[in-house]
Amino acid sequence: MSFLQTPQRPGPGAFIATPATTRPPMFRASSTQQPVLSPQQAGLSVEPASSSALSPIERAARTINDTLLQEARYPDVESYVGQGATGDYEIPNNPAWTPFQRVKTYEIPDRIFEQCNHTQMSTSMGLFAEINHAWVAIDNQLYLWDYTHPNPELVGYEDQPHNIVAVKLVKPKEKVFVASISHLLVVATTADIHLIGVSCERGPEGVHGVTLYKTGMHTSIKNIKVTCIEGSAKTGRIFFGDGNTDEVHELTYQQEERWFTGKCSSINHVRKSVVLPSLALTFKAAPRQEYVVQIAIDDTRNLLYTLSSASTIRVFHMKAPNALECVITRPLSTIKTMCGHMIRQTDLLFGRDMQIISIDAITAPEAAQLSLMATTSTGCRLFLSTTSGFYNEGQTAPTSMQVRHIRFPPPDTQSTGPSASNQVQTLPGSAPSAADSKVLIRTVDARRYAPGLFFCFVQKPNDPNHILFMSGPDAGKIARPLEPSQGSQYIENAQYVHLGGVMQDIGLCTPPFAASSVPTGFGNELAVQFDHQSSEIAILTHTGVETLRRRRLVDIFASAIKYGGGEEGVEAELRRFVRYYGRPETAATALAVACGQGSDVGPDARVAKITDTEVLESARKAFIEHGGKAQLNENSTLDGSAIDNVRPSPRHDGIALYMSRLVRSIWKSPIIKETRRPVGGPALEPSHEVAKLQEIQRGLVHLQEFLEENKPFIDGLAGPEALGRVTSRQDEVELQGENRALTSLIQMMNSIIEGISFVLVLFEERLEEILLLLPEDIRRRVRELTFKDLFADPSGRDLAKELVKAIVNRNIAKGSNVESVAEALRRKCGSFCSSDDVVIFKAQENLKKAADAGANSERGRIWLNDSLQLFEQVAKSLSMEHLTAALEQYIQMEFYAGAIKLALRVAQESDRGNRALAWLNDGQPAQDPRQAAFNSRTRCYDLVHNVIQAVDQACANAPAVMDGVIAPATRRRSEAYSVINQSDDEVFQTYLYDWYLSQGWSDRLLEITSDHVVSYLNRKSLEDVAHADLLWRYFAHYHHYLDAADVQYKLAKSEFQLSLERRIEYLSRAKANASTRVPGISEIGGARNRQSRQELLRNITDLLDIANIQDDILQKMKSDQRLVGEQRTKVLGILDGNILSLDELYNSYADQAGYHGICLLIYHAADYRSLPDIRNTWQNLIDQTHNLATEEGHTAPWELVAEETRQIGRRVNCSENVFPVNILLPLLLDYDISHYQHGNEGARAYGRSSSNAFRQDPNAAPLPAAPLTWPLDIFISLNASFETLVATLESLWYSQEFPFNGRNRKLVVKWLIYTVQQWKEVSARQGALFGGVENASGLSECLRNVLGANELNEGADDNMWRSRGQEIREVVENELR
Repeated sequence: MSFLQTPQRPGPGAFIATPATTRPPMFRASSTQQPVLSPQQAGLSVEPASSSALSPIERAARTINDTLLQEARYPDVESYVGQGATGDYEIPNNPAWTPFQRVKTYEIPDRIFEQCNHTQMSTSMGLFAEINHAWVAIDNQLYLWDYTHPNPELVGYEDQPHNIVAVKLVKPKEKVFVASISHLLVVATTADIHLIGVSCERGPEGVHGVTLYKTGMHTSIKNIKVTCIEGSAKTGRIFFGDGNTDEVHELTYQQEERWFTGKCSSINHVRKSVVLPSLALTFKAAPRQEYVVQIAIDDTRNLLYTLSSASTIRVFHMKAPNALECVITRPLSTIKTMCGHMIRQTDLLFGRDMQIISIDAITAPEAAQLSLMATTSTGCRLFLSTTSGFYNEGQTAPTSMQVRHIRFPPPDTQSTGPSASNQVQTLPGSAPSAADSKVLIRTVDARRYAPGLFFCFVQKPNDPNHILFMSGPDAGKIARPLEPSQGSQYIENAQYVHLGGVMQDIGLCTPPFAASSVPTGFGNELAVQFDHQSSEIAILTHTGVETLRRRRLVDIFASAIKYGGGEEGVEAELRRFVRYYGRPETAATALAVACGQGSDVGPDARVAKITDTEVLESARKAFIEHGGKAQLNENSTLDGSAIDNVRPSPRHDGIALYMSRLVRSIWKSPIIKETRRPVGGPALEPSHEVAKLQEIQRGLVHLQEFLEENKPFIDGLAGPEALGRVTSRQDEVELQGENRALTSLIQMMNSIIEGISFVLVLFEERLEEILLLLPEDIRRRVRELTFKDLFADPSGRDLAKELVKAIVNRNIAKGSNVESVAEALRRKCGSFCSSDDVVIFKAQENLKKAADAGANSERGRIWLNDSLQLFEQVAKSLSMEHLTAALEQYIQMEFYAGAIKLALRVAQESDRGNRALAWLNDGQPAQDPRQAAFNSRTRCYDLVHNVIQAVDQACANAPAVMDGVIAPATRRRSEAYSVINQSDDEVFQTYLYDWYLSQGWSDRLLEITSDHVVSYLNRKSLEDVAHADLLWRYFAHYHHYLDAADVQYKLAKSEFQLSLERRIEYLSRAKANASTRVPGISEIGGARNRQSRQELLRNITDLLDIANIQDDILQKMKSDQRLVGEQRTKVLGILDGNILSLDELYNSYADQAGYHGICLLIYHAADYRSLPDIRNTWQNLIDQTHNLATEEGHTAPWELVAEETRQIGRRVNCSENVFPVNILLPLLLDYDISHYQHGNEGARAYGRSSSNAFRQDPNAAPLPAAPLTWPLDIFISLNASFETLVATLESLWYSQEFPFNGRNRKLVVKWLIYTVQQWKEVSARQGALFGGVENASGLSECLRNVLGANELNEGADDNMWRSRGQEIREVVENELR
C-alpha cells in the first residue's frame, strides 16, 4: 500500500514566476569565496623569521612549496562566473596577443572525394580528434583516415547494407574486450547499430594508425532514427538519441550471451520510466516533432544531459550500472524566465527565434555547482548550476537547476581591438552594448572545453563559409585582479577566424585540461605552461581539417617582443605585460623565453621552439631590467637578523615561479610505482615517463646555464663586486638578502638536476633486485620516497646513498669492476656518488679481497692496510654505517690497531674546528650547538670501545707468549693500545677515561703515562671527588708527592659533600706527602722551589689545626645534652662538613657553648694575644672542669684540672701566648689553696681566695687533701722553663698578695724549694747544673732570702721542708764555688 506524502514546500526557483535567487547549497561550503592572492598577484615574497636557521636547500624547498601552494589557490570558476551577467573581452588588434593560433590546414584526400561522387543517399563527416583521424560516411560505407598524414591510408567499414546515419568513437567497458582494444566505433544505420573494435598504434608523436576489428555485436533499432551518440568514458555505457522522439536509449553489450539477453541490445530509459518533472510542466501534450539533438555526459557527477529540438534541457541521473532516471526538465520558456530575473529584456535571449543550439558539461573538478553551459543561437552562453538537498551531491541526483550566469557576446563596436571592461549591468532598464550585440547572431554550433575555451560557429549572410569566434579566460588577469578588493572578474581574450568552409565537426586533439583535481587551481593555465601540452583543437570543414592551438602566455610574450617593432615597441609591450600581469609573472615569462620555452608556428606549419637570437636577447634584457629589486621591510617585527626582513625581488619570484612550474608534476609524487605484470609478479616502474623527466631536466639545465652566463648582470648573483655599487647600509642588507635567496634557488636547481639523473640511472638497473639488497625498513621508505624528499630532504639523500651502495654491491657481486661502476655513477649524478664515494667503494672492495685472502696472510694484511689508507682519505665523508661496517670487518680479521685509527680519524674529521673540545672546556653548557659536534665524535668513540672489548677478549683467551715468542694476539693488543695512548685527541681521551671508570677500570688510568690523564683528572676533579681521589693517587703512584699533597689540600677545602673526618684524613695525607721529598724526581707541571713547598706545608698544617679544632667541637656537640631536636641535626651537619673559619668556630660554637678549652686552642691557632681574655678563659676552664668533676662525684677534681691543663699545653706546645706560665701558675696555685689542704693546713678552709669562684663558705666542710706539688708537676712534665717557674714563685712570695700572704706564704716557700730541687735533677741530666753559674747565683740569692724569712717554723712538716731547703741551698752554693 502506498501512502500520500505531504508535498514539500518548494524553494525559490521551483515556480516559473518566482525569481530564482542564488543560495548556498544546504550542506556544501560555498566555492565562491574571494580568491587568495598568489605571488604573481601580490608581487611579494617575504621570508619568515626562522629563515636564518634553514639550510639553502631547505629555504629553496620552502620557496617552491609556497609558490606551488599559491598557484594551487588560483580562483575557481564560480568565483568569477557568479550570479549575474558579464561581457568582458579583450580582442587584440595585434596578432601577437591573440589567444589562439592557426597551426595547419589538412586537405581532405582525393580518394574521399572520389567516393563521395558515388553517393546515392547520404553523406556525413566527422572527427575523432583524440586519435588524429577523420571519418566520412557515404551511404552504407564508412572510411577513416589520419588527417595529419600527407598521404593517408583509408580504413574502411563496408560490411553492412544500410545507410549510416551516425558514428561515434567511445571508450569500451572494462574486461569486455582484449586490452589492445582501446576504443569502440559505434556505427548507427537506419536498421541496426554496430560495435566495432578499434586498436590504435601509438608513437611518440601520437596515433599513427588504427585497425578495426569485428566484434559481432549489433542490435536492431527499427523505427528509431539515431541522431546523436555519446559514451561514458568511466563506465563504458553507450547512449543514443531518437530523431523522432525525446527518448534516450542505451546500447548494452557484454562479453558473452546470457539466458535472456544477447551480447548486444538496446534499452529505452524514457519510455519505461515515469517522469515527474518540476512543477513547471505545461498541461498540453508535448509536440510530436520534438526530438533529441545532442547528448552530453558528466562522468564526475553521474549525469547525462540532453538537448531537444525544442531547446529543452533534460537531466538524467546514472544511479546504477544499467539505470537512467530523468530528474530535471527545463523547457526553453523556464530558462527564459530565469534569465528575466537577472537582466532586462533583450532580443539576444528573449527573441522569438532564439534557440539553444548546444550544451557542454562542466565537470565537478572544474566547478562545484556549475555543471552545464548552454549556447544560444544568438551567441550567448548560459551557465547553469545543479544542486541537491543531500549531503553527498556526487552520488545523488540533483533536484534543482538554475541559470547562474549569462555571458553575452562582445559588443558590436568591439569586433576588433582591445577595449575597456564591458561589465553588463543586471539592473532592469539598463542598455549595455553587450546585451544588444549582433556579432554572433545566427550561431549554428558551439563547443566549450576546459578551462573555459569557447568556440562559436556563426553563419553570416552572403558568406558560404563559417566564421569562428574563439575566446578563453585570461588566467593572468583573473589571478591578479587590478582591484584585489573586488575579487576576480571574468575576463576573456577573444578573436575571430574565417574558416575555409562550413564546419562539420570539432574535437579536442590533446587530453582534457586540468591543472588540479579540485575547482581551486583547476583553471590555472599559467601553472602548467611547461608541464602540459597546450590545448589543440581540430575543426573539420567540407574542405579540410584546420588545427588551432591555445597560445600560452610564454608564447604571447615571445611573439610580442618578436613583432614589437623596434626597441620602443618592445619596451611598450613589456610595460603592458607588467601592467597586466605584474613583475614576478613578467620575470618568469621572460626567463622562460630566454631559456628557449617560447614556441611559434613556423613556415612549415609546425610548432617549434623560438630560437631567434633577437627574441632571446630581448627576453634576457627584460628579465634583467624589469626584475625589480629586493626591499628591506624596516617596519617588520620578524625576529632574527636584518636579512630575514628582506623581501626578495620580483626577479627572484620569477625564477621561483619558473622552477616550480617546471617541476610541479613530479614535486610531490612518488618516484616509484608498483605495477602488476601478467606473469612474474609485481614490477617497479618510474611513476613518470623517462622522457618527461628528461624534459624537466633539460629545462633546468638551460635555466642553470642562463643564470651562470648572466651572473654579472643580476643583482644578488654578481658576487663581491656588486657590493661596490651599494650606496647605503640598507642597500647592502637588501643585496645580501637577495643573494641568499637566489643562491638557495641555484643550489636547489643543481640538486634537482642531479636528482633526476640519479632516478634515470636507478631505472637503468633491475630495481627489484636492488631493493632486495636493502633492509625491509629502507625498502619500504624507498617505495614511499618522493621527488621532493630526494631533492630537498636529507633523509631522501640518505636513501639515495643506500641505493647507490646497493647498486655498487650488486655489480661487485656480478663481477663488475667497482671503479668503472662507481665512476659512471659519479659522472652522471656526482652529489649522489661523489669521488669520495668511489674511494669508499674501492676500500670496501679491498676489504672483501682481504677477507678472501685470509686475515693472517701477508697478502691479506696488505689489502687491509690499503683499505685503511683509502678509508682515511675520505674520513670526512665516511658515514657511520660505512664506518661501522668497516670496523666490524676489521675486528673479525683482528686488525684492531687499524680499526681504532680509522675511528679516531673519522671523529677528528667530523669536527675539524675542535668545537667539541671547546664545549668540554666551557663546562658542557646545555642547549649549545657545539654539543652536536661532541655527540658526533662520541659515536665514533663508542666503536673504539667495541674494538677494545674485542681485543681484550681475544687476549684473555690466548697465551701471552708462545715458544718464547710474543703471541700474535698480545702483539696486536700492544699495537692497539699504543694507538690509543699515543692519540692526541683530548676529547677521545676524556671520553675513553670516562668509559674506563664506568667499567670499574680505574687502575688502567694509573698505568697510563700521559699528560692527558692529568689534564682529564684535573678537569673532572672539579666536579667529582672520585676523579680527585684518582688524581692524587696518580701523582703518588708516580712519586709526585707534592702534587698529590696539593690535590689533597684542595679536596679538604672543596665544596664536595665530605665528612670532617675525611677532610682531616686528606689533610693528614697531604701533610705527609708535602713533607716527603724524592731526589731526582721532577714534579709534573714544573718544579717547585723550597719556598712554595714550605708555603703549601704551612697552609696544610694551619688548616689541619683548624680542622682538628672543629672536630673537637663536633665531638663535644655530639655528647652535649643541651643540643636537641632539629637544631642538633643542623649544627652537627654544619660541623661535619666544610672546614669553617676560626671566627665562625669561636663566635658561633665554642664561645656560645662554653667550650673554654677549645677557645684557648682557637686563640693559639689565630695567634690571639689578649692576656686578659686568655686569663679569663683559663679561669673559666679551671672552674668549669672543677664544677663538672664535683657534679660527677669525682674524689679528686684536681686531677681533671691538671689533665685538662696538661692536654692544652701539649696542643699549643706551651705557647707563651695561650699558655703563659706567669699567669697560669698563680691561677692553679690559687685554685689549689682555695679547694685543697696539705698536711696541717686545714685552717685554710676559712681563708679567702682572690677569686670569687674559689671562695669557700665559712660553714663548709673541711677541704679535701691534694698533693702539694701537683700544679708544679704539670709545668715540669711539659718541660716548662724552670727560670720562669722560679721567677713566678719568687714574685708571689715577695708580693704577698692574697691568697699568697699570711700563713699561705709558707706554701710558696715549699713550692719554691720543690721547683729548685726538680731543676737540679733535670739540669744534672742535661750536663749543666741549673743551666749555668748565672742562674745558680740568682737561685742562691733567692733561697737565702726565702729561707732567711723563717716562714717554716711550725711542726714537723715545716722542719722537713726547711731541711730540704738548706740542702738544695748548699747544692747551689757549691755550684758557685
